[in-house]
Amino acid sequence: MLKILKILVLFAFVGGGYQVGSYYGYALTGGAIGLFLGIITLLFNSLFERVNTGRFIGAFIGLLLGILFARLLLVPFSSLITGSLEIINYAVKALFGYGGMLIGASRGKNLSVSGILRLLKGQALESNQKILDTSVIIDGRIADVCETGFIEGTLIVPQFILQELQHVADSSDSLRRARGRRGLDVLHRMQKMSGITVKIIEEDFPKIKEVDAKLVALAKMLDAKILTNDFNLNKVAQLQGVVVLNINELANALKPVVLPGESMRVFVLKEGKEHNQGVAYLDDGTMVVVENGRRFIGKNIDVSVTSVLQTTAGRMIFSRPKNEHEREDVRSH
Repeated sequence: MLKILKILVLFAFVGGGYQVGSYYGYALTGGAIGLFLGIITLLFNSLFERVNTGRFIGAFIGLLLGILFARLLLVPFSSLITGSLEIINYAVKALFGYGGMLIGASRGKNLSVSGILRLLKGQALESNQKILDTSVIIDGRIADVCETGFIEGTLIVPQFILQELQHVADSSDSLRRARGRRGLDVLHRMQKMSGITVKIIEEDFPKIKEVDAKLVALAKMLDAKILTNDFNLNKVAQLQGVVVLNINELANALKPVVLPGESMRVFVLKEGKEHNQGVAYLDDGTMVVVENGRRFIGKNIDVSVTSVLQTTAGRMIFSRPKNEHEREDVRSH
């Protein structure tokens, strides 16, 4: 469809050029000029599609400010720069304009049309902003991380996320209702923290129905990061160039390293999926599968780690009762 539109635009330029050329008696020349202008227009369109909008806006503003500064700088010398010295006037303007354009392009990476509109409305642009999604608020660990001081900047809660959280808190299902109320309590707790700024904003995207898509669009508009523990949102946002801070990934990174052969003491809580397996959990929630551990259910035992499996959901540790592992080592020797 896009290619057809480009061809139609090209034909429009050629037709317009031919008509104007016919009026002056140069129909073919007018058509050729129209074709040339059409190709130039399409090339510029392709260029603008690849160029970062913020850099383009920054470069344009920098160019204008550079030329304006050059004109002000040359005002005291205007009476001296005449005749053949007029080239100095153009050279200084070109130099400052080019310099302003380069500075504007490098500094304007985070600029956007919506950002400029926010400035015109008197809303200051902030850096280091992080948007909270519903899952990370309900999870609650974000409040503990904030208390440690590792999270800086402004935490943003969009109105549509607050509405979704309230909808969960008003659910007829008791479990969902408890989770929603817990999320509201977590937000209330974070608002009281002295080192954290929690801001509720009204921006919405009525044409976008999915909440995750709204979060990505808002993050792009504000040049903000998304705080979540939702695996799917994590992937979708990264595909669209939005930086994501995943609480689950942080938790996995902070878990202590366990190597095969190490010993630990665990409480065997329940039966495993495979025959004769027992399952235990570490304090951080890591699952420990104990081979031949079914008979130890409800007891604390010493186990020896045999292998560690890292998955997207977390880590699983496979082990055996320590006495059995030691007997196997003796047999192997």
